[in-house]
Amino acid sequence: METIVKEHERKVEICYSPALFPVYYTNKDCVVVVIDIFRATSAICTAFQHGVKRIIPVSSVDEAKEYQAQGYIAAAERHGEIVEGFDIGNSPFSYMNPAFKGKEVVLTTTNGTKAIERAKAADHIIVGSFLNIDAVCRYLERKNKNVILLCAGWRDRYNMEDSLFAGAVVHRLKKNPIFKGLADSSLAADHLYELAKGNLNDFLKNTSHRNRLARLNLEEDISYCLQENTMDLVPVYKGNALVIENE
Repeated sequence: METIVKEHERKVEICYSPALFPVYYTNKDCVVVVIDIFRATSAICTAFQHGVKRIIPVSSVDEAKEYQAQGYIAAAERHGEIVEGFDIGNSPFSYMNPAFKGKEVVLTTTNGTKAIERAKAADHIIVGSFLNIDAVCRYLERKNKNVILLCAGWRDRYNMEDSLFAGAVVHRLKKNPIFKGLADSSLAADHLYELAKGNLNDFLKNTSHRNRLARLNLEEDISYCLQENTMDLVPVYKGNALVIENE
């Protein structure tokens, strides 16, 4: 049964795959939160926390190479690893380099930048991670619009970590009487987060992408990405780049 939302109430839906985004996206005047916990959106937030000025997300490695040829710092990741010819991928620790402060970075990843590309038609696009979750929720409350939580997943397939973050956002937003239009997708993710919130790392121990990264010796990245509220910022997509919301 479709959720009935009163005129003054806001709907919160979760799109569990970028491939499904056209189904959920029916109104430009909404806020789309792009989520790729392991690791693109966590890396993006970290980059801004450490002084990066702008991040230009692109879909392909070839596009990233074009920017690289123009002198941009270019980052590329595929299948969890840095693409040959690039200095960095999407490990959050890569973006802590003081040399990047005040610079522009071009980024392409397996899943996260693909999700941003799918969402580009929306009027409001922001980036969410556990690192900035409360800042994201405050932004959504301030905007007072319908919300689509867009999970990047893995190659258009469902993944657990993005869904847990989406559930954590719902868990917070449902306390605000504005956000009463919770779709089934949101209720399901909220229940999932209720099960996991005591120990996210342990809850995710058998999940596919966590194990994929563990095989690449990226356990430190995993632990980092599951920290909550280590930064108070919201990357927003404006023009062709992500910037900090107050710019």
